[in-house]
Amino acid sequence: KQGTIADVQQILARIVPRAFRRPCSPESLAPYVELARKLLEDGGSFEVALRRALKGILCAPEFLFLEEPVISVGDGDSVGEERETKSTVIDDFALASRLSYFLWRSLPDEELSLLARRNELHLPEVLTKQIERLLHDARSQRFVISFTNQWLRLQEIDFTVPNEQLYPEYNQLLRQSMLAETQAFYREILDRNHSVQTFLDSDFLMLNRPLAEFYGIEGVSGLAMQRVKLPADSLRGGVMTQASVLKVSADGTRTSPVLRGTWILKNLFGTPPSPPPSSVAAIEPDIRGATTIREQLEKHRSDASCNRCHRKIDPPGFALECFDVIGGEREWYRVTQGGKHVDKPLHPESPKHHVRYQRGQVVDMSGTMPDGRPFAGIREYKRLLLEDETAMAHALTRLLLSYSLGRPLRFSDRTEVDRIVAAVRKDDYGLRSITREVVLSATFRKP
Repeated sequence: KQGTIADVQQILARIVPRAFRRPCSPESLAPYVELARKLLEDGGSFEVALRRALKGILCAPEFLFLEEPVISVGDGDSVGEERETKSTVIDDFALASRLSYFLWRSLPDEELSLLARRNELHLPEVLTKQIERLLHDARSQRFVISFTNQWLRLQEIDFTVPNEQLYPEYNQLLRQSMLAETQAFYREILDRNHSVQTFLDSDFLMLNRPLAEFYGIEGVSGLAMQRVKLPADSLRGGVMTQASVLKVSADGTRTSPVLRGTWILKNLFGTPPSPPPSSVAAIEPDIRGATTIREQLEKHRSDASCNRCHRKIDPPGFALECFDVIGGEREWYRVTQGGKHVDKPLHPESPKHHVRYQRGQVVDMSGTMPDGRPFAGIREYKRLLLEDETAMAHALTRLLLSYSLGRPLRFSDRTEVDRIVAAVRKDDYGLRSITREVVLSATFRKP
């Protein structure tokens, strides 16, 4: 039986509300029905006519953009709203989309849409249950991957290719394991509501066999990520010492305390340092290995205008000098010439032979915090960071709020960030608690 224009109307009446993420009147369907009608009248087939209507829907602004109509509410009508005056908030359909795209990276499902139609989604007890439902769903892994990619710049892992002569152990299996570790680590903290301080240091790792072998940790088998107790002698723990982060914060040949330090301040904590003055020349590492960047940095640190920034940038950069460009632990720099020959087996069962790189100068991982506290390595540096129990909580709250809203935070958002951090203190600044409070905040429902 040949389809009719009535069939087109019936089909579009089911599709358009899903595509536009809100109820649609017959008048709003009319332009797309008309596209199909004209083609049918010209002798076109029902299938082609329906395709034309669907193309029109997929090109519509209502589909391409998240429309957020606002409504006026009074005291107590808005989640997290305490003012007595009227204020504007997005309606429940926009709230459903904002929540769904935050935690699922996709359009709202039928349950969210139903609650929006009933005008119940904004109620705190209803919204809290929906947050937990979405986080328990497998689709929330899209959020984990997307957020960690943006937060820690993991999508940049292929921007540089490690020098094969210096880092022959790097391969695609190791690369994929690096990314999977960070994603699994974030998932573990989120699911167990661990404190966000765990991102600075942890007593566990998420590893598979290839990554465990690379880290020098025994007893891990299989390709699936699994929780592993941190060995007492390991420098790992937290995201700073994960190979993915160490890889994206270096180039393919060498590390730079300045680049890594700047990367940590900008991405991990969301507090980028000021750009250097145009009159200051960039430091170029000596690829011959005759001098270290630390030695070259002394000239910058002796200049008062440079030292204002370097005293913040250099500590994380120096502390992480014990890791090479692919995240391997090291006590000395690998160089292509001018060093001492190195003998090691390519595989545990193979005999030792000369590798293509040579042993350069010894790594110095000591430094001084901006307030003058010294540290001798990455363990002490992380311990000093942990003394501030709210820095990471503020950083993650700002990052999650900005990510969920799809915009940079403004000065006016600072009060709400402080409120969220204070609210989750009782949960030891748990990541899941922060995520929940972000959604329940007044800012999350503002246009």
